[in-house]
Amino acid sequence: MADADFGAPPKGGWAPMVAELLVTDIGASLRFWREVLGFSIAYQRPDEGFAYLERPEGAQVMLHQRCGVWETGPMAAPFGRGVMFQVYADDLGSVEAAIARAGVPLHAGPREVWRRHGDREGGQREVFVLDPDGYLVMVAQTLGQRPLQQQA
Repeated sequence: MADADFGAPPKGGWAPMVAELLVTDIGASLRFWREVLGFSIAYQRPDEGFAYLERPEGAQVMLHQRCGVWETGPMAAPFGRGVMFQVYADDLGSVEAAIARAGVPLHAGPREVWRRHGDREGGQREVFVLDPDGYLVMVAQTLGQRPLQQQA
């Protein structure tokens, strides 16, 4: 395989923190994260079962085929218990359409929520899905901010 096939560092630069998910089937995980969630491969090391993914908005994640080296304890499905990954998209509708086309069931949503941030509220529209290994992913689109709503 030519060097060009392996990609390059992320277009948006390196994120200050990036999760690396251990996966059971790198092919299935790549299909989900790319075709359903809209990530693209920044670079990969196919011989190691590794890919570094990014979205245009800047979200980044690494996928690594399980090999036993980085496992700190027994792994059982669903993976990722106790963690949820939040991915922000400029167009949640296109992600929802990809989820529906792929036949991936929603874990929750869609829903619109407004949360207090100091003296304002920030809104977002959210959907929640599980990736092939059971990692919970919330995909959201920001709706903006507004003054706090008066309590009745």
